[in-house]
Amino acid sequence: MESFENGIKEFWEKFNELLNVVIFDIKGSDFTLLTLIFIIISSILLVFFSKRLSKILVKKVLNKYIRDSGVADSIGTIFRYSVIVIGFITIFQSAGFDLSTLGLLAGALGVGIGFGLQNVTNNFISGIIILFERPIKVGDRIEVGDINGDVYSISMRSTTVITNDNISVIVPNSEFINSQVINWSHNDRRVRFKFPLGVSYNEDPERVRKIVLNVLHEHPGVLDDPKPDLWFEGYGDSSLDFNLAVWTSEYIQRPGVFKSELYYAIFKKFGEHKIEIPFPQRDIHLKSGWEKTIDNR
Repeated sequence: MESFENGIKEFWEKFNELLNVVIFDIKGSDFTLLTLIFIIISSILLVFFSKRLSKILVKKVLNKYIRDSGVADSIGTIFRYSVIVIGFITIFQSAGFDLSTLGLLAGALGVGIGFGLQNVTNNFISGIIILFERPIKVGDRIEVGDINGDVYSISMRSTTVITNDNISVIVPNSEFINSQVINWSHNDRRVRFKFPLGVSYNEDPERVRKIVLNVLHEHPGVLDDPKPDLWFEGYGDSSLDFNLAVWTSEYIQRPGVFKSELYYAIFKKFGEHKIEIPFPQRDIHLKSGWEKTIDNR
């Protein structure tokens, strides 16, 4: 029994020696294996609880007093990163480090930023600008470059955009600051679409307008305020050219579906009212010289 107790005691002494092995020294602060384990576990807990606290703050507090969920999410994100920064400072102080020694690390980090982290820093600062100025927010319909979709989430480095094909596109935040961004729902969810339409020269434009407006009023996705309209655009090569001007808040993410549904309904009504839809027409003129050549053969 005594030998077993001595073995356990010897094991703990060896284990304690292993934990207190100095990995390196920073101006009198010993960085041991125990310190490393403490920092790793504390950091994981800090990130986990900061995320939980941020969600609780947004769902239980901010959403009750702030109607705009985007503002609440932005405040929650800023709160989370603030907790993380303060938490890391506390962790390093608890580990026995003099934070003034971190000036060396800050200098090294500055050199790294100067050579290889420009894009990361640019995206990080752009993320802060987006959270405060809010040119885009979660749920907005946007176009940036060749990407068209809905903003799903905004982080400090990048923004996730979901396209109509349900594809997640990760866009660096700097793109929203340095590039032209079209925000379809920046002010509200109502947008106007314009779809081209043509009919034969044999048709009465006023009659066509009346039929088309009836179709638009019957479609549940077309808003009555502002009112839809049919604009007479001009005289084409083979048709009278019109433009459907319709407002919607339901089909802002699906303009192609909206256009297709309207065209189906208009085509059906045109068939019922015998409205002729034109097709390109070309006149072919044969020269007399060509005819003589044929006769000589």
